[in-house]
Amino acid sequence: MFKPGASLTVKNASSVLGEGLSAIAAGQASIDVSGVTAVDSSAVATLLAWRRAAQARGAALDFGTLPANLQSLADLYGVSPLLNGGVGSAAAPTSATDRHH
Repeated sequence: MFKPGASLTVKNASSVLGEGLSAIAAGQASIDVSGVTAVDSSAVATLLAWRRAAQARGAALDFGTLPANLQSLADLYGVSPLLNGGVGSAAAPTSATDRHH
């Protein structure tokens, strides 16, 4: 399982993003972010990009329990449902479809 280092900020987001994308392309269904202690908005963007990459492969992606600081940022930006519990893979399109019927 891919596990990024302790920092996921603008300083290293590009390289960490690439590493995670490689893991997803290799078929990994989870990324353990529990050890990430230093975050900024780049961390949220990175997790969302990983989620989109998994969705493009038709796969779910689990991040486990987000560290408190990362959860706070996700809450602030209103994207917690996309990062927690795999919501945003099959559930989001289904609910969007349901609203149009």
